[in-house]
Amino acid sequence: MSGLEGGGDVVGGLRELAVPFVVPGPCGVAVRDRLKDLTPQDERVLRAVGAHQGALASGDLKARCADGLGHSADTWASRKRELTARSSSRIAGAITKATHDQWALARRCQAAHIQSLAAGIKMLRHRLSLPVGEKGTKRAAGGYRSKGEWFRKSRRLAALEDRHTAAVADWQAGRVRVVRGGKRLLNTRHHLTEAQLTEDQWREHWEAGRWFLAADGESVKRFGNETIRVTPDGEVSIKLPAPLAHLANARHGRYTLTATVAFAHRGAEWADRIEANRAVAYRIHLDTGRGRWYLTASWQRPAVRTVPLETACARGMIGVDTNADHFAAYLLDRHGNPVGGPHCFPYDLSGSVGHRDAQIRHALTRLINWAVRAGVAAIGIEDLDFTAEKTREKHGRRKRFRQLVSGIPTGKLKARLVSMAAEHGLSIVAVDPAYTTLWGAQHWQKPLATSRRKMSRHDAAGIAIGRRALGHPVRRRTAPPPRDRSDRVGHRTVQAGSGDRGREGTRPPTTDRPPGGPSPSGTRKREPSASNTVRDAPSTQQWVQDSLMRTG
Repeated sequence: MSGLEGGGDVVGGLRELAVPFVVPGPCGVAVRDRLKDLTPQDERVLRAVGAHQGALASGDLKARCADGLGHSADTWASRKRELTARSSSRIAGAITKATHDQWALARRCQAAHIQSLAAGIKMLRHRLSLPVGEKGTKRAAGGYRSKGEWFRKSRRLAALEDRHTAAVADWQAGRVRVVRGGKRLLNTRHHLTEAQLTEDQWREHWEAGRWFLAADGESVKRFGNETIRVTPDGEVSIKLPAPLAHLANARHGRYTLTATVAFAHRGAEWADRIEANRAVAYRIHLDTGRGRWYLTASWQRPAVRTVPLETACARGMIGVDTNADHFAAYLLDRHGNPVGGPHCFPYDLSGSVGHRDAQIRHALTRLINWAVRAGVAAIGIEDLDFTAEKTREKHGRRKRFRQLVSGIPTGKLKARLVSMAAEHGLSIVAVDPAYTTLWGAQHWQKPLATSRRKMSRHDAAGIAIGRRALGHPVRRRTAPPPRDRSDRVGHRTVQAGSGDRGREGTRPPTTDRPPGGPSPSGTRKREPSASNTVRDAPSTQQWVQDSLMRTG
């Protein structure tokens, strides 16, 4: 979806393009395994611990939201002391940290909501200021089609202005609105028939979503975590909070589960960390849809220095155009020349969240495997951000286009592609998405299309993205001035620099030798020559002058 322009300064009618950059690699790792064969007692203990700590987390979040902008280190310490008396010092620290992260996320979402409302208000005011029926341009929308539509949009403008005023007031006062368990799940309670859930099933989802069964890691502690401890053999034990200490089945108020875990993915890396007593965070959660318990382990990696852009582009590039249902990719050498044909990696984003997530992973896996086989060191993608591109105020009746833009998984795609590519030693180069579809179709779609190779504008956009990541212009050729003495509006490539020697020389032949092979004579160049139909022109293609005719 590469034709959308984001912010930036406008220069000569086109906005200034951002400089390509290498995306920093992942700084954390998370692996998950299922807790199999849990006994009924194990499940009762997990539910009791999750419900107790979840209630503490809900109360702490309420207190944090009440503090608002008046939060300080003293109020944080006071909340932590109150939680410590009902749990433990480590559990209290984990709860307060999670509370602060959730409050900060709510503030960021609030700021994004204010920005979206401001963009919609600006567009509505612009269109309402124009005469009814005035046509728009490619750069700006026109007036509304009828007086009725103008009236309805004026009412919507008033509604958005009220929402914006209320949101700004909340922002300035430090008020946020957070629902532990999720607002969507809360609203599902009023639509059980549409969700195909009974009240008991919804209640189970709601309670499980509000549990708190997590613990931050601690270095130098045994196996990297004192609250939820996992041994190298896979044995899982939990430090019970003080009110539930009577449920312990091991020493020091701990409960050991009968189930064991074995991380198949990154298991060796996890084992090295816990054997060295390095910090590992754990989270236990219940998948209510399947009735399965899972344990997730996560840890931080040391910051890896990003490779320079020149190093990443030394062996070529794969340009990837992101679309609502597929990735369109093209391989380019380090000079920006397309190699081979286009590649398409489709995916289906309909269905459940798990299905969509799996489709993205499978498509990225195929893309990365192809990049490894091709021998490149980097993948070029667009730095997409559709924050202000989804509103109906901007695109009006183009509902299908808005759904298309909303369906592109921009955030999840970035995170997954960067983390998956890092495991194979690949770098990700982000480029400005402006005009890539337009210029790619203009300069690359038709020249590369043959009877056996079909080129879409998305394939051409992949070439444009790859060339921009390599530092080359998207345009494949530029024409000289109309009154140029040398070739008069003939073809001139932009591959040769102004100081390169031989840039004005003749081009090698292309019709009498295979691509990349030597010429038949070894020295022959494509130069003006006589036609095959010229009389007395030998096969050497050199002009031969006849002797003068004698007349008597």
